[in-house]
Amino acid sequence: MLPPTLTLRPRRLRSRPKPHRPHLLLTALLAALAIAGLAIVLSAAHAQAPAAPPPAAPSAQSPDQTPDSGGPAVDNGPIVIPRKKESEEPLPPAPAEPKVKNPNGETYSLRVDVPLVNLDVSVVLDKNHQFVPGLKSGNFLVLEDGVEQKVDTVRITQTPITAVMLLEFAANSWYVINDMRNASIAFFGSLHPDDYVAVMTYDLQTHILSDFTNNKQIIAESLNSLTFPGFSDTDMFDALYETLDRVSRIEGRKYIILIGTGRDTFSKLTLDKMLAKIKATPNVTIFTIGTGALINEMGAGGGMREMNYLQAQNQLKTFASMTGGLSFSPLFQGELPDDFAQINNSIRNQYLLTYRPTNSANDGSYRKIKVILVDNEGQPLQMADERGKPLKYSVIARDGYNAKLPVE
Repeated sequence: MLPPTLTLRPRRLRSRPKPHRPHLLLTALLAALAIAGLAIVLSAAHAQAPAAPPPAAPSAQSPDQTPDSGGPAVDNGPIVIPRKKESEEPLPPAPAEPKVKNPNGETYSLRVDVPLVNLDVSVVLDKNHQFVPGLKSGNFLVLEDGVEQKVDTVRITQTPITAVMLLEFAANSWYVINDMRNASIAFFGSLHPDDYVAVMTYDLQTHILSDFTNNKQIIAESLNSLTFPGFSDTDMFDALYETLDRVSRIEGRKYIILIGTGRDTFSKLTLDKMLAKIKATPNVTIFTIGTGALINEMGAGGGMREMNYLQAQNQLKTFASMTGGLSFSPLFQGELPDDFAQINNSIRNQYLLTYRPTNSANDGSYRKIKVILVDNEGQPLQMADERGKPLKYSVIARDGYNAKLPVE
């Protein structure tokens, strides 16, 4: 019996219908739009890009530079530099640099400071202390440290004064206080309307009764207030030093009318420092009126009291002579009007001399000055009255000045 055989029948395959996918069409459409937009952008960028230079002509290759030699051909042609456009404007020329440059670009100027000395000179007759007018520049011989100086200008000044009345007001003696009051009142009576005066007193301390003013009523009230002194000590050096320090801040010529005995008891400063301060203070003239002369004459007879008085009067005369001022020691009240008339004559009628010193060094040294009157031939000037009688005269000027320092 034959074994059963397996008969294979061909199977009929059925094709399934393809599903409908609408989203595929939309994706294809978006991709096409993106490709089209990219093409537009690339074409616009290509249009804006500068045209590429034409390719250089191929250079002839040497026989050994064939493609078979194992390397690409090298272009050894000349380098082409593009030509400048003619439309470009030329650059402005660079500014010329200075030959010399200052540090940090700063500007400096050169100034030569030539010193100029102003010298007040008073010429008065010894007999009546009358001012001598009419002198010319050729009549003044100025010696600075013994060297002759050329006087540039000479003129007479008649201007209002600026003065300080420095009064000793201490409980020493009624006669001394009375002398001081009489002298200050006499000076007050000689003032002009345009004069500016300050009133200061000193005993153990310095007191300012009135500042600079041209109001005579204020000055009179200050003088009338001097009734009862406080201390008996008199610190004259300290008071004068302070006064010089105050007036040195005022421009122009200043005057100090020092009225007192000249005694100093407990000052912190010494006489040497006081004299150095006077030398270092320019444009200040000191006039002194010594008080107590009558009491000293009545009690004269030598001894320590006489010595102290003479020393005090000598100090007052030194202060005046160093600054070109005058010093008086009246015995009686009747002498005061004449004394202050001489002071006014000296203050209000002066020769102002100007010269440039031959020693122009700004070293702060003290320069000694001496003024001599000469005639046209350079000989000492002789004066005579209407009868031909010789007249003696005095030339009053400060004895020196301090040169400036480099920092001034």
